Amino acid sequence: MRVLGIETTCDETAAAIVETRAEGGGTILVDEVRSQIAEHAKFGGVVPEVAARAHCEVIDVLVRKALEQTGLKIADLDAIAAAGGPGLIGG
Repeated sequence: MRVLGIETTCDETAAAIVETRAEGGGTILVDEVRSQIAEHAKFGGVVPEVAARAHCEVIDVLVRKALEQTGLKIADLDAIAAAGGPGLIGG
């Protein structure tokens, strides 16, 4: 089973594709992460609205990169998992 995982709960945006085996265990095929540390540094901490906008700007790029690196297409995935909380409402 191949699963695309998407993480947008705070100040990093990530997309990873993992492949699990029926007998257990699995392999991380690719892991793309974009940090927002630089954007938030000038404010002294995470600003939720800035973080949410940054996720929107980069998530499609990270997913595309992950698919390209593995040679997979969306149709080749069995599932998509996304973080739902706790974290930013916009994420």
